[in-house]
Amino acid sequence: MKLTVYNTLTRKKETFHPLNEPNTGMYVCGPTVYGDPHLGHARPAITFDLLYRLLKHAGYKVRFVRNITDVGHLEHDADEGEDKIAKKARLEQVEPMELVNYYTRSYHRAMDMLHVLPPNIEPIASGHIIEQIALVETLLKNGYAYESKGSVYFDVEKYNKEYRYGILSNRNIEDMFNATRALDGQGEKRNPVDFALWKKAHPEHIMRWPSPWGDGFPGWHCECTAMGRKYLGEHFDIHGGGMDLIFPHHECEIAQAVASQGSEMVRYWMHNNMITINGQKMGKSLGNFITLEQFFTGSSPLLTQAYTPMTIRFFILQAHYRSTVDFSNEALQASEKGLERLLEARSLLNKLAPSATTSANVSAQVKNLREKCEEAICDDLNSPIVISHLFDAGKAINTVHDSNGTITKEDLEELKGIFHLYLEEILGIQTSSTSSGTREASYSQAVDLLLSIRRQAKENRDWTTSDRIRKELESFGFKIKDTKEGVEWSL
Repeated sequence: MKLTVYNTLTRKKETFHPLNEPNTGMYVCGPTVYGDPHLGHARPAITFDLLYRLLKHAGYKVRFVRNITDVGHLEHDADEGEDKIAKKARLEQVEPMELVNYYTRSYHRAMDMLHVLPPNIEPIASGHIIEQIALVETLLKNGYAYESKGSVYFDVEKYNKEYRYGILSNRNIEDMFNATRALDGQGEKRNPVDFALWKKAHPEHIMRWPSPWGDGFPGWHCECTAMGRKYLGEHFDIHGGGMDLIFPHHECEIAQAVASQGSEMVRYWMHNNMITINGQKMGKSLGNFITLEQFFTGSSPLLTQAYTPMTIRFFILQAHYRSTVDFSNEALQASEKGLERLLEARSLLNKLAPSATTSANVSAQVKNLREKCEEAICDDLNSPIVISHLFDAGKAINTVHDSNGTITKEDLEELKGIFHLYLEEILGIQTSSTSSGTREASYSQAVDLLLSIRRQAKENRDWTTSDRIRKELESFGFKIKDTKEGVEWSL
């Protein structure tokens, strides 16, 4: 299996070759847990879950590390201000770690519902202060950082003279220097583009740790460099995250790694694109912020209905991970219907009767299907093309089911294997036969029981009871179809 991925660093697709095949190291920037998980959290989680599943299917032994930025750090690229969790904890008069644990559990619940596989290691930033202090000490020793009034900053200008700052984002750093040079001498930094490695804690700062420079807390960028190196070594294969992290976060990670060890840490940088809502970036200030729980319950005024976690997952996978995705109720409803068609086709596979031959009209839609799906998914995770191939297979399944074509036992088993592998295992879509929890199984059994009572009523010529059951189920949104083989239903 030849897998290609788009490397943000080189700006081209490259054939994936792990450093220590079959062992593969993958680090993904996880959530900053200062609020309930939202749609923006779902996309990187699902994107790199898809990659994780594919790598495992390809036979790689993956060590998947996904961090959690919890408490004690600055707000993303800001070098001043208060940690959001600490601020909320102070206002609500609770311990910061209470909020951290609450939002982390909320994130995990949402990921479970989206069928996102857990990482092998999930380190938290506040649990790796020692490693971050050691990183800062190394940068100071190597001459790429300086102390100022109890804080420590990365010397971007010095680093840029010897290497290149901006290699990932392709920014012209000289222009940044020229634009900000008029501010030199103000504040603690030598240059406004320098970023904080360690900040001195003011008296009101809740989360603080002792360090060689006094009580303080790490800058945002230190955590991923320190934790990635701890769990994956000085050189590993894949680093992922959203495109909004390319600058400054991942750019700073590269600079820290090179300045501390003399070489780049990561071979392949991969980034998913953003999700917008009606063409706008999602944000609380814009009034278009929707949490995942609101999607699942339909409780947001921006939603016309509730959407299942699998609808959300399918909606995200229908677009290539490097393209933007614009949310609307209409788009999600279209995904809901598309997923329903695929799941119905998957369900029909177990009801088809094999024939001696596969008819030409069916053969044309299923020929080389496995090869087509593999080629698409291995071409930089092209999930939309895989889904289109599965839709084509669904047409063939319906053709046989409607008695307009035939299929051999061998081809039927091949179709079952393809749907299981690509729809369920790699795309991670839960079908009725693989959905988690007894609630779904009990729900299905209850419907089957009602239809069994209806069948008995028809056999007893009790048309009143039979019609009532059918009409009541249809009023709840069920589709009931009487066939020669029996009764089929879907929601």
